[in-house]
Amino acid sequence: MGSSYVAIVESNPHLRSLLGWHIRECGYIVQLFGQLQQAKTSFEQQLPALAILNSELPDGDGLELSHWLYEKRHSTIMILSARNTQADIVRGLKMGADDYLTKPFGMEELLARVESLMRRRAIMTIPLSLEYGKLKIDLVQRRVLFQGNNIDLTPQEFSLICILTQAEGKPLSRGELLTRAWPASIDNPRTVDTHILSLRKKIEPDPSLPNLIQTVRNIGYRFNLEFLLDISNRQNTL
Repeated sequence: MGSSYVAIVESNPHLRSLLGWHIRECGYIVQLFGQLQQAKTSFEQQLPALAILNSELPDGDGLELSHWLYEKRHSTIMILSARNTQADIVRGLKMGADDYLTKPFGMEELLARVESLMRRRAIMTIPLSLEYGKLKIDLVQRRVLFQGNNIDLTPQEFSLICILTQAEGKPLSRGELLTRAWPASIDNPRTVDTHILSLRKKIEPDPSLPNLIQTVRNIGYRFNLEFLLDISNRQNTL
């Protein structure tokens, strides 16, 4: 889910839900996992921007997952752990974590650390491509792949899908899309509607019931990144 996708791997279901709720309220797309292997299977399809990992999971060592993620050179990693000695913290950081927070902790502190890590990531990351589950956007070659298939888009459709996806699920008005995706000489908001219809025909599993590009009443359109994750996860379980 791109630069705002946060994965939480926590064995305690109450803490997992609480963390998920608070981090979603900060505007991030969140997926929750209770087990190491469940998370790893998902990460093999879509790496998170930020992974928040419990060091002790029912089916493995969270630090091993941290090291596996670190070797992918994509995700920022925060460890949550009841292990609070200096040796524990040093080991966690050496296993690839960017931050290590000991339990118990205050929610305000955790959210401040999440924001700090994401700000640092935004400064350091210059993407050559965008990946959202089964959707890949090659920003260099200006190509779009969906479920392994090349989607033949016009230059205007490509600009439109880039802007929609990079909004990270937030709705954009027709005016915003027109300003950001079209030359200044184009000033008719209905142009957006025409291109949205064309784009839906090319990427929606069922264009008559659009799930990817959603109409937001009285606002405009949003790209449903959660639906892409659902597609990936359903296919991985088949």
